[in-house]
Formats: sequence, C-alpha cells, structure tokens
Amino acid sequence: MILDAELQFSSAQAITADAISENVIDLGPLTGGEGTNLIRDIGAGQPVGILFQVETALTDADGTPTLTITLESDDVEALNTSPTVHQTIGSAVTEAAMVAGYTIYAPLAPGAFQRYLGLRYTTNGADFDGGTVNAWIVVGDPTNWRAYASGFVNNVA
Repeated sequence: MILDAELQFSSAQAITADAISENVIDLGPLTGGEGTNLIRDIGAGQPVGILFQVETALTDADGTPTLTITLESDDVEALNTSPTVHQTIGSAVTEAAMVAGYTIYAPLAPGAFQRYLGLRYTTNGADFDGGTVNAWIVVGDPTNWRAYASGFVNNVA
C-alpha cells in the first residue's frame, strides 16, 4: 500500500457534524491544451481505493449517531453546487464501531469525475461529541499492510 500526502482527504479531522473532508483533491482542468489533462484517469493500471480510519473514537453522550461516508466530485472546490456521488464508502456506521483504529477500505469505483474530489461525512440521528478521522486515496490493498520501526533495514540481497 502506498500513502501520499497529496492524496489525503482528512488528517486527524474532527467529525462532530456533517462535513466535507478538510482536503479536496484538484484533478485539474480538462481543456485539452498543452500541459492539461484530456481525461481524469485515476490510478490507471493500479488497484486504487479509499482508506478511512478512525484516529480517536467518535463518541456521543446523548444519542446513537451513525456516520455515512461518500466519495463526491464537483466543478467547485467546496463540493456544494452540483456534487456527484460516486460511491458510498461506509453506510450508517454505528458509534459503537467507531473506535480508534477502525478501518474501512473500498476499491475506487470507476467514474466520470469532475474537477474536485472529496469525501462527505454525514451524521445521522445525532451529531458526535468528538473524535477524529483520517482518509486517503491509496495505491494497493491495505489489508496486508504492516508498519515497521523507523530505521528498519531489509537485508534481502
């Protein structure tokens, strides 16, 4: 699995109410001129997906909120004019599941993406009192991912 800071939607983003990911990825204009894209072809030839991870537990003292996460694109960075929902990453995930370390991985669905790409976090039932999340576009399946200590040396010749 490859993580890239330029492809990170959320970095310890607090989720207490409906929100757009703190980072929206600009896929660039489609003008066809020199130095511009003719198509938006994300991850051609590589398995690409969305990785969502709870950093600190999402909690609520008063109710039983759930969280739905959707991948959306729009022609404006705020994702607020006419966003297209491309896929649901997590649907009505319960507060009980949202413990630190909880992870969702979803292969990126093909689609005709507009210029700006982001995640929408929608709370249902009630808002969360606290908690933070991380989310990225990643290359490769993270199910076999393993962290190594700093300075790890692979002695394979």
